[in-house]
Amino acid sequence: MRRVADAEWNPTVPALVNLVAASGAPRLRAAFAAAGLDGIRPAQAVALVPLAGGGLHASDLADRLKVSRQAVAQGVASLERHGYVTRVTDPGDARARIIELTPRGRQALRVMRSNAVALESRWVEVLGPRRLGELRESLQMLLSSEANTVDD
Repeated sequence: MRRVADAEWNPTVPALVNLVAASGAPRLRAAFAAAGLDGIRPAQAVALVPLAGGGLHASDLADRLKVSRQAVAQGVASLERHGYVTRVTDPGDARARIIELTPRGRQALRVMRSNAVALESRWVEVLGPRRLGELRESLQMLLSSEANTVDD
């Protein structure tokens, strides 16, 4: 028996935020392809962002991404296979490895940034600068609020 969709159902705001974020993935995949960057998916590319400031241990990368160390290990292995990151010996602890961006990884970050700036420009056309500014402030407030409650 088929269920009839509830005409009153509306997605939650968190669901809408996730849907909006996911809606940019096809453009980013196309931008990666146009730049000759294969073997990287938008979900994996997120792991490159914290590395922009310098290399990190896998545990630190997992903490920054708010994912498990196992998820980081799997993602980093794929990114390394495709030449976006490399693992080097930690000069302070020969047993530890640091994950660093390669030139190809830095190129992927530039493509991501360019794609994000273009998407944000599109949003300015849709929302106008004032509403987009309010959206940015609201999202930053929510992120700050979540960061302050994670340890509770």
